[in-house]
Amino acid sequence: MYYAIISEDKENSLEDRLAARPEHILRLKDLNEEGRLLIAGPHPAIDSEDPGSAGFTGSLVVAEFPSLADAQQWADEDPYITAGVYKKVTVKPYKKVLP
Repeated sequence: MYYAIISEDKENSLEDRLAARPEHILRLKDLNEEGRLLIAGPHPAIDSEDPGSAGFTGSLVVAEFPSLADAQQWADEDPYITAGVYKKVTVKPYKKVLP
């Protein structure tokens, strides 16, 4: 089943986000190579593809996991958690309908 991992950044997270990004992206690439990643990306703080110093307000990952507990564990081990980028992470089941 798919699970949505909806994360909210702390204030002024850009520096910490950039430092932890390589490890964060590696984990997403692993999910993608396993055919389990549906979508992933950040939420820009402003209406722009490249928000520059405005940074990001959070992230969304939708991926397949065996259970909610497995999805939660994966989310809890994200390098952005360790780096203190996220202030809140919500994990919940997701049902893909379209496309």
